[in-house]
Amino acid sequence: MRVKFTALQSLARFLAVVAIVACIVFVYHRLIPVNPTTVALTFLLAVLVVSAYWGLRYSVLLAALATLGFNYYFLPPIGRLTIADPQNWVALFAFLATAILASELSERARRETLNANQRRRDVERLYSFSQRLLATDNVGELLNAIPRYVCQIFGGKSAAVYLLSSRETYRSDPQGGGLSTEDLEAVSTRGEPVIDRTRNLSLVPLRLGARLTGAIGVAGTAISRESLEALGGLVAIAIERVGVMEKLGKAMAARQGETLRTALLDSVTHELRTPLTGIKAAVTSLLSDLELDPAQRRDLLTVINEEADRLDHLVEETTEMTQIDAQGVVLHRQPTSVRSVIDLAVTESKTVLSQHPLEIRAPESLPEVRLDPARIAEVLRQLLENAAKYSSAQSPITITAEVSNGQLVTSVADRGPGIDEFEQALIFDKFYRGRDQRYRVQGTGMGLAIAKAIVEAHGGTLGVTSQLGHGSVFHFALPLE
Repeated sequence: MRVKFTALQSLARFLAVVAIVACIVFVYHRLIPVNPTTVALTFLLAVLVVSAYWGLRYSVLLAALATLGFNYYFLPPIGRLTIADPQNWVALFAFLATAILASELSERARRETLNANQRRRDVERLYSFSQRLLATDNVGELLNAIPRYVCQIFGGKSAAVYLLSSRETYRSDPQGGGLSTEDLEAVSTRGEPVIDRTRNLSLVPLRLGARLTGAIGVAGTAISRESLEALGGLVAIAIERVGVMEKLGKAMAARQGETLRTALLDSVTHELRTPLTGIKAAVTSLLSDLELDPAQRRDLLTVINEEADRLDHLVEETTEMTQIDAQGVVLHRQPTSVRSVIDLAVTESKTVLSQHPLEIRAPESLPEVRLDPARIAEVLRQLLENAAKYSSAQSPITITAEVSNGQLVTSVADRGPGIDEFEQALIFDKFYRGRDQRYRVQGTGMGLAIAKAIVEAHGGTLGVTSQLGHGSVFHFALPLE
């Protein structure tokens, strides 16, 4: 179909050339009598225009026909293909030579313009292709996307990428589209591009310096050798870049994991040592030969009991953090009044709140919410314990619950030292503890991370608003379902 269209187009242009000559002859011979110089310049102008738009072969034909027409109709003797004046022979040959030379120059300019436009289009395509490659950071995703990008940007029917390292081929067309793995492997081994015009195939190796990493092939479109080599270079660099980024990401994740393990070990070790020291001192006193009265014995047993509770809480936090990392938060939701959850959390935090006046602002009219009561009570307990630990004795703590923007918002406000803006974004990370408080206040840095995971598992959000020297307000919002 394409060949038939091209043949018809060529025939139409040849006929148009004949028509142009006939039209010029008719106008100047019948309608507007002019001198031969004007006729020659008009023919010459027509030759230039035809050469610029259609090419050399059409302009040469026009030049030949124009020479015959000029001789027959405008040079004496008129109406004959002979020339009486020898000077007219010179003029005629000068006209023919000028027309052909002008055609050649115009054709050359046309080819250079076409080549420049083609190079510009190729650069634009390569730029667009490189932008697509930069948008992907996963090797597997990139390899599957490259053939599709090539077809979309360069207009091919199918494309394929072959990697020497894995001996795998990634295709835009599962049927192959004329691109065989054997051809791709051969090109990637030889290291030379192959442009097969008969099968309309273009293949180029993927090269990083002197190292060959594979090959890429395109079927159904013509790509210049320069653009093909640039395409291969871009693909090779993109694959290498993403591979390096993945390796770097894994290395960073490994280092981060090691850092977290070290932080966990340091935190747990420190937190274990403190209650164990108290238990050891109390037990040593009880086992000594010192005569202790019942009140002293009771005080020592109370120390052992409290420190044992601290150890139990530490083990519980560590176990819960491990479970959350492994399988997420498991919830048992049920319609629950937030006031009952607040009362449960306050009861469980009674000891740590003993030195702080507590105010609860939670109207009974608040709607019930589908939540896990034990888990949300755990969140509240963590916020209450933080407020108590980081606030001075006798400073008040306020619990507020209200409906806002279709969510149930619960907040815990204290009058502690506050948190600066930099640390507000870090305090919900695992094992992070405030710079100014980490050695003054006991803790593992896991509590807020656990609370955040629980709230987010409910589809809610946990945040903080704080001002240095005036206290902090921790708040979490749960959707009303």
